[in-house]
Amino acid sequence: MSKPIVAIVGRENVGKSTLFNRIIGARHAIVEDTPGITRDRLYRDAEWLDREFTLIDTGGIKFNTEEGLIYGKVKQQAQLAIEEAAVIIFVVDITDGLTADDEDVAELLRRSGKPVVLAVNKADDFSDPEKLLPMYDFYSLSLGEPIPVSATHALNIGDLLDAVIAHFPPANTNEEEGDRINIAFIGRPNVGKSSLVNRLLGQERVIVSDMPGTTRDAIDTVLVKDGQEYVIIDTAGMRRKGRINEPAEHYSVSRSLNAIDRCDVAVLVIDASAGIIEMDKKIAGYAHEAGKGLLIVVNKWDLPEKETNTMAKFEEDIKEELAFASYALTLFVSAKTGQRCSKILPLVDFISEQHSRRLTTAQLNEVLREAIALNPPPTDKGRRLKVLYATQVGVKPPKIVIFLNNPEIMHFSYARYLENKIREAFGFAGTPISLLWRKREQEEQ
Repeated sequence: MSKPIVAIVGRENVGKSTLFNRIIGARHAIVEDTPGITRDRLYRDAEWLDREFTLIDTGGIKFNTEEGLIYGKVKQQAQLAIEEAAVIIFVVDITDGLTADDEDVAELLRRSGKPVVLAVNKADDFSDPEKLLPMYDFYSLSLGEPIPVSATHALNIGDLLDAVIAHFPPANTNEEEGDRINIAFIGRPNVGKSSLVNRLLGQERVIVSDMPGTTRDAIDTVLVKDGQEYVIIDTAGMRRKGRINEPAEHYSVSRSLNAIDRCDVAVLVIDASAGIIEMDKKIAGYAHEAGKGLLIVVNKWDLPEKETNTMAKFEEDIKEELAFASYALTLFVSAKTGQRCSKILPLVDFISEQHSRRLTTAQLNEVLREAIALNPPPTDKGRRLKVLYATQVGVKPPKIVIFLNNPEIMHFSYARYLENKIREAFGFAGTPISLLWRKREQEEQ
């Protein structure tokens, strides 16, 4: 049984994201005074009184817009969150009082048949009973007892969460969560990350628009396929700093980098019609430096005119431009037509296995001895480098400590030679390897 899902819904600018951040204990949702800043559903795990649950932040629901506009899509996303949720936190604003939009949202929630906890936010002063009087207007929504809270000042959040978990089914203390693979879809704006995520999920999970930068938050979705659980993170497109104008977009770039930090496998999406540009290299470089598994997905492969060696030439360009990540695997797809999209998750599985692969010390040292016999370590100003032995000390990425008589005279070319020999023997496709050089004293024979 999965964790209960709790959705936070309401009209614009009532403090849903601030409450979301308060409950999860971190500043994950973008918070600004600008209405409509949260567009997609944002998922995070939370806990209260030893009960774990998944919390969803949603965009503000607005009813007087056409379905085709962005707010219409935000409403669709909120409706999907309501359908997924076991419990709904309906947030209203005590300073505005009861509004027509609140009544429309309440009607939507009553039709859902889901348990609703009514949070009257921005009740920042509990010492003056008169300031709480507007709260009683919300009884007319027929959604149970309103609970006054202040998300900004952390007032009465415990009472709110007590009411939420009261609707949870009994805890299954014997349940154990299986291993998940965290996948971050990264890349520049408008390369088709959201479309690929939606293609994998089989539903319009993330808002897709032709306007670059539609996705602002890093969006998490749990997908179970063939018994394997994945957390798929769709991130906002990352631009050069000089092109970031909105304050919210600064948060988005930071969130995208954080998504890379917490993923196992980064899927770098490149636009086939644009080719590889400098920003693609910078994004790939961040994933490489973070030690993540890397799959390069060339999207929109249905657009370029094809010749006999078009794909091979593009792969050659990738290897040349991203030489620091030559271990990365490459896949050419079209999110629009679905071409080869079914191969993404199997490749992610393979990369994840390589990323967490562990070798025995005996295996490593056998390969190391053969490599040294074929190509002995060089000398440096009369000093000879001695490679003594190796052992693996970690995974994700694989971390291998190699003990030397003097790490200072290890040349980068010989280090690359040893890494290549390890890869020849064991693969490690799609993942970087961290080689750590350590000094060990050894008496001369």
